[in-house]
Amino acid sequence: MADQIVITEKTSQAKDVRAAIGSRYGMVLPAEGHLFDLLEPEDVAPEWKRWSPVLLRPQELYGTQPAKGGNKAAKLKAIREALRSAKRVWLATDCDREGQLIGQEILEHYNYRGQVMRVLFTAQDAQTIRQSFDRAEPNSEYARLYAAAVARRQADQIYNLSLTRTATVILGKGARGVIGVGRVKTPTLAIVCKRELEVRDFIPVTYFEIVATAMVEGGEFKMRHAPRERILEREVAETVVVAARKFEGPLGVRVEDKRQQPPKLHDLPSLQKLCASRFGWAAAKTLEIAQELYDGQGKKIITYPRAEVRYLPESLIGDVPRIVAGLQAGQSFSAIPVPAQPIIRKGKSGTFHDKGLEGASHHAVIPNVNTIEGLREVWPRLSGDEKKLFDVIARVYLAAIMPNFRYCQTTATLDVVGFPFKATGRQPIDLGWRAAFPEWKPADERGDDAQLLPQMRNGETTRLRNAAVEDKETRPPPRYNEGTLIEAMQQAWRFVDDEVLRDRLKEAKGIGTPATRAEVIGGLKRQDFLMLQGKNIVPTTTGLKLFGVLQEADPALVDPGVTAQLECLLDDVVVGKQEMIGAIDAVCDVAQRIIGKLVEGPPGGVSSLLGFASDGAGGGRPPTPAMKRFADSIARQKGIKPPAGYTKSGSVCRGFLEKHAPKKAEGVDGKTMGGAGVRPVSPAQLKFAESISREKGVAIPDEAKTSSSAMSVWIDKNQSAKPGNDRRKSGEKNTKPTATKSAKSTKRAERPKTTAALVDARSPSASEQRDAAANTPLRIPYGNKDIAQKLGARYTAGGWYAPPGVDLTVFKSKGWL
Repeated sequence: MADQIVITEKTSQAKDVRAAIGSRYGMVLPAEGHLFDLLEPEDVAPEWKRWSPVLLRPQELYGTQPAKGGNKAAKLKAIREALRSAKRVWLATDCDREGQLIGQEILEHYNYRGQVMRVLFTAQDAQTIRQSFDRAEPNSEYARLYAAAVARRQADQIYNLSLTRTATVILGKGARGVIGVGRVKTPTLAIVCKRELEVRDFIPVTYFEIVATAMVEGGEFKMRHAPRERILEREVAETVVVAARKFEGPLGVRVEDKRQQPPKLHDLPSLQKLCASRFGWAAAKTLEIAQELYDGQGKKIITYPRAEVRYLPESLIGDVPRIVAGLQAGQSFSAIPVPAQPIIRKGKSGTFHDKGLEGASHHAVIPNVNTIEGLREVWPRLSGDEKKLFDVIARVYLAAIMPNFRYCQTTATLDVVGFPFKATGRQPIDLGWRAAFPEWKPADERGDDAQLLPQMRNGETTRLRNAAVEDKETRPPPRYNEGTLIEAMQQAWRFVDDEVLRDRLKEAKGIGTPATRAEVIGGLKRQDFLMLQGKNIVPTTTGLKLFGVLQEADPALVDPGVTAQLECLLDDVVVGKQEMIGAIDAVCDVAQRIIGKLVEGPPGGVSSLLGFASDGAGGGRPPTPAMKRFADSIARQKGIKPPAGYTKSGSVCRGFLEKHAPKKAEGVDGKTMGGAGVRPVSPAQLKFAESISREKGVAIPDEAKTSSSAMSVWIDKNQSAKPGNDRRKSGEKNTKPTATKSAKSTKRAERPKTTAALVDARSPSASEQRDAAANTPLRIPYGNKDIAQKLGARYTAGGWYAPPGVDLTVFKSKGWL
């Protein structure tokens, strides 16, 4: 066995490391994300198996257990076996806090006591990887990073599970499903809900502006009345118009030379905001494309994308000439006039700022210096979206080393019988970095502010003509898109009223992390709390109802400011300002106070969530075994990580499959199944829904009858997760079954455990069951249910089959036999 090994975070990373270093540092073994999960509360204390309003805080920390799903067990076994003889381990997982946790938790679980070296690379090309191994440091240097990751994970488990159970038990009386509360998720929902309520409650106010044409010797331009406050009465506006008509007077002119520095480099949140605004991309899409540019086969042309700062270390100044040369070798960036001597800006207002990287795991996203020389060869292999994103990253990098934008700003003022009029205009002197964005025009250069003013002199007489009143109306605040929502999560200090605390939180990184914010938003959409409305993201009726009840129960549950304070404590662990246990204690103290307040309740009580249904994290219907197997196979094929909770939440697993599974095959009529058409509710579906309606005493809403998929959702939400619950409630004893294996199978065939089996496939007839011996087993891929049924296939708890007499030719041609 090897005396040293390398542990990477994923298989694709392992391939790149092997290609870069071979076996110089021993075997290269990949993890598959987290190979360990935290123990469940009932594994720590049996009494916690029953849900109750208590703080689920162990005496020490939650232990870990091997994670399930995918190839995790096989990969963990390979690492465990290698650790037995390894005297040195090289941790080469991602360079952020989560990467530190993924690698080190394996060693902690197995009490590894050999030498551990930490390898950090922010780009995934061979040269960077080799250099990173040369610069590796003892893993003990990153103890704080690991402590911060442990603190966040432990605190989240305690906070989220404790408050989810408390809210479900106390507020969920009459509700079906779990009331999921998350330290980051719930405040994020609140940000969107509060904005939506602002928009709905907004009452527009009409106001009036006065505009006139000013004439001077050099030409004419527009001037606007500039009162201190808006004019709300037309009569007042008309008075100003009368005074301005044919007015003549001396013009005040002020001319200033101004300079504007280039924008900062991109971190992940700024990329997500820009791409949401410019391209309409979801936050998760931006991250997915950036990840492909970072570690995609034959690409690797940007640095680590999950950046949380917008600075570079001063050590990277020497890379500037190579990156510029590599970018300008092709046609896309060759026209940008980068100076022969790039402008290097240091410090807080510049680009290279070592102090600005304190507490951060990695720097801003930039082109990869070690692969940039091959950009001309890589470019044809990029997709259209990948080219768009790289263009954004490259242009802002070039802009950062170009001269300031210089312009002449002219301000003209005129006193019209006590009524001030004003006009401003810009004339570029030197485009500087603006030449990197030839088609971009900032907001402050649109409208009247963008007008080119004629030559004029201070004190020159001007004449006003065509004075008129313009009717205006105030507008509500804009709804969030995914990009601006991530920005709001990052700038959670804006939701805090206390000035001292606001300033403290400005230095923090908001709520959530760059790597998790898109996942949080995606989870809220999958749980039917948020939805897309065009480019905007808005709360659903369910989301608004949940927000209202939680806010009424305790505003701290939905306060982004409270969560931002907790994030601050967790971030402080990295820089040594806070101990790990102290940060966890602080989160637990907040959770305990909220639990106490929920248990006590307000004098008048709070509204219940009657009729509420959710299969959020930790509750609701689990996915079928077939769905989980299919999700694992898709993840392996595409080299991606399934979302958190996909093994426990049917909606999370279904959302993953809908996004990544292959499109449905062609139907027997030659048309694609499952396309834009809406499939109506089947008689069997309706009959089953009606039985649930009678059994549960709930009405079937009209919207559930509009399509088969809508009815499936209603059935999933209203059927008990475990068959037999209602019989036990009615007084029948839950006796231990003693049936034989074959009898159990027959019972499962009569009553499948999952709604999917009842809804998504027609049950076999009695005669088909009698002829089971003559049935032909089939392997129908997930998502091809309708086609299989049209071809004559049937489904039982044992799987798909073709009854006697069904033509098997088509099944054979599709590889389904």
